[in-house]
Amino acid sequence: MLLLTVIALVAWHFLGGGGQGKPARNADSAAQPVGVATIATTDLHVLLNGLGTVTPLASVTVKTQIAGQLMSVGYQEGQTVKKGDFLAQIDPRPYQVALEQAQGQFARDTALLKQAQTDLKRFETLNRQNSISKQQYEDQVYLVQQDQATLITDQAAIDSAKLNLAYCHIVSPVDGRVGLRLIDAGNYVQTSDATGLVTITQTKPMTVIFTVAEDNVPAVAKGMQAGPLPVTLFDRANTTQVAAGTLQTIDNAIDTTTGTVKLRAQFANDDNALFPQQFVNAQLLVQTVKGAIAAPVAAVQQGAPGAFIYLVKPDNTVAVQLVKTGISDSGMIQITDGLKAGDQVVVDGSDRLRDGAKITIPPPPGSTPDQVPAKPNGAKAGHKG
Repeated sequence: MLLLTVIALVAWHFLGGGGQGKPARNADSAAQPVGVATIATTDLHVLLNGLGTVTPLASVTVKTQIAGQLMSVGYQEGQTVKKGDFLAQIDPRPYQVALEQAQGQFARDTALLKQAQTDLKRFETLNRQNSISKQQYEDQVYLVQQDQATLITDQAAIDSAKLNLAYCHIVSPVDGRVGLRLIDAGNYVQTSDATGLVTITQTKPMTVIFTVAEDNVPAVAKGMQAGPLPVTLFDRANTTQVAAGTLQTIDNAIDTTTGTVKLRAQFANDDNALFPQQFVNAQLLVQTVKGAIAAPVAAVQQGAPGAFIYLVKPDNTVAVQLVKTGISDSGMIQITDGLKAGDQVVVDGSDRLRDGAKITIPPPPGSTPDQVPAKPNGAKAGHKG
């Protein structure tokens, strides 16, 4: 009795009893809802991103070149100064006295030279007459030369004294912004002071040093040969644009510890948006591919034969289409072979598809059936495959 029951159940199963096999057979023939996109031509950009630090072209610590009492300070903290603007004054009186001493010594030695030259003229006459010894004449010649050399030394002393007087009047060596005051008037300053008088940082123009991977160096170098490469800066959160400028140079060596190379970009910074040592995110535009055939990145699948997409056919089916890809930019990827402008591809729901599968394209949210064609690529509405 038990054996007859088992045989009956097996026969009932293979004959389709209970309808368990029907849903499996209908699943393949059911049209799958998918999202599609139309292939178009657009400009794609090759962008490199790197972490950067705002680095001024010049940051100068102004130090005294002579010792003396600081008489006055001619700047305010945070002030913007121009090259040559007055910064500080050191007591010039000791150096003025040294200048006058050097000038007096020069005048004395000038008189001695003139006296020696006059004696030499007389000795020349007497030497021709053999009235004096040859040695006496030669000694006078050498005395004139010594006095001439002494005048050169005296002139150097005068120039040195004048230079020290110039050092008493301290001016800005660059255009820039003055930092916090490091010393007040009345203090005695020396050349050995480590802190200096004030720091000046050039803020216009401003540069940013950032890094990119060493693999990108050939592309960057090639791009620079065609002209200046644009660089865009974003804030620490990488959301707000801070400044726009151009790439200036590539470092002369790759950092082997990190596998990166440093790049320097320059920015006008007219709005003072960049501050020294500020952290920024740099975006370098290396190349622009104009009129590229582009597809959404989500449309490209990877399989055993390589990259492929599901191409929407006019009969509401899809076909597997092998493609070759290029650069990607902002969610779009370049298709170098396999598609043309106007083709429709599946961008959502491709995991449920196979070659030749039937699809349906849901209408966009908020649209009415009359506004949405039932067939892709201009097929007749209402036709069912």
